[in-house]
Amino acid sequence: MISSYDNRLKPSHPILAEARQIAPNQIIMTYDKRTDLASATNVSNYWIRSNVEQPIPPGMATEGMDWGLTELNAVRPDFARITPIDHSNMRFVMTFRFNAISGIMHVVLPCFVNLEGMTGFDGENWGPYSRNMFIGM
Repeated sequence: MISSYDNRLKPSHPILAEARQIAPNQIIMTYDKRTDLASATNVSNYWIRSNVEQPIPPGMATEGMDWGLTELNAVRPDFARITPIDHSNMRFVMTFRFNAISGIMHVVLPCFVNLEGMTGFDGENWGPYSRNMFIGM
């Protein structure tokens, strides 16, 4: 399980500034700093929570609200892909095989995304000012 202690004690890292749905099966994600492309585009570094009870029906969500973040409920490569939108290394689009469930709250939770030119960050990439929630369209 990923620890939830204060990220201020960790080395500098990018924070997800915003995640919003732009199509039934796509999310645009914007970080506050330039990211390491390999870690930012690794779908296994992302979790999508929803407020749907178990079992979670096919959609973008990988876990429910009460679940812990584990390797088993991370986004899988056969489930979605992430591509950069431009050369900023700050803006990405995640495209899923399934559409988001309409009317359901989703929360994008990235972890292990490094700053450009760095490796080894092992914490969460969201903070108190992250706009990482959206209601499925």
